[in-house]
Amino acid sequence: MQYKLTLLAVKDVEVSKRFYTELFDQEVVLDLGCNVTFSGGFAIQQEFAWLVHLPPGAVVEKSNNVELYFEVDDFDQFLTRLGEYQEIEYVHLPKKHDWQQRVVRIYDPDFHIIEIGESKTVIANRYLTAGYSVEETAAIIQHPVEFVERVKSL
Repeated sequence: MQYKLTLLAVKDVEVSKRFYTELFDQEVVLDLGCNVTFSGGFAIQQEFAWLVHLPPGAVVEKSNNVELYFEVDDFDQFLTRLGEYQEIEYVHLPKKHDWQQRVVRIYDPDFHIIEIGESKTVIANRYLTAGYSVEETAAIIQHPVEFVERVKSL
């Protein structure tokens, strides 16, 4: 068995397709009209209840029980881009975790949670460039030394 992708139920496939291509730079890999697969390994499906033989109204909005996770190298640039996008509803505003990663969570047009985090590689490089050792960096960003060593070798 092989895992293939995650599928999100959407009301309007064109609105969601535009959202993911414009804001998240996702490329459409396959467009079947009501079903669109993106380069990031997920898909969107209009008329999901019909597809899986559920009664109308059975697909719940804003269930807050799953999220798509993206990382960006330039978090500040992404926040600027996000600020220019109309009608974004935030789950929470940008914040910084104890492991030094800045994140923001938003809802997509169908109220699926999207997390956008600063690249962990960028964070490790920031501390290494500032003169911290591999071990110190690993402790600060709460990642294994092996991860930081891989980042350093890039």
